[in-house]
Amino acid sequence: MNTPDDDWLRLDQQICFSLHAASRAFNGVYRVILKDLGLTYPQYLVMLVLWEHDELPVKKLGEHLRLDSGTLSPLLKRLEAAGLVRRERSARDERSVEVRLTEEGIALRQRALQVPRRIAASTGFGPDEVRTLRARLDELTTALDAAALSETPGESPAAGPS
Repeated sequence: MNTPDDDWLRLDQQICFSLHAASRAFNGVYRVILKDLGLTYPQYLVMLVLWEHDELPVKKLGEHLRLDSGTLSPLLKRLEAAGLVRRERSARDERSVEVRLTEEGIALRQRALQVPRRIAASTGFGPDEVRTLRARLDELTTALDAAALSETPGESPAAGPS
């Protein structure tokens, strides 16, 4: 017999699983859309940051993407091999590596302009719904980041399933 506490342990009650399933679904759509650009989804995210900022130290790029250097370095190596980015030691600080777009990387931006429109259309959401969802997800990320820094995250029993 199920009690209300048992419901907390149902997979369909877990927000983390809903986010995981949505993320996997997004990745499937991105895989198809990005195929024409020759990019994977993580590579596309790197390119988005560089199209916005032009040139960044690897450390800052990792901060924008929430990736550590062990994950980011192979991505950058593949993008460099594809001729889209260039990595160079910083003239100001030999310990720092700067990443910048090549001419090919800059030119790819024009072809990528259709990607966000196609992704938005795939969601079935209108622009206002997308903005609201993104804002709520940003709030969730901030709350979870703060909880992860806490010594006792989510101790309140009223916190609900995760």
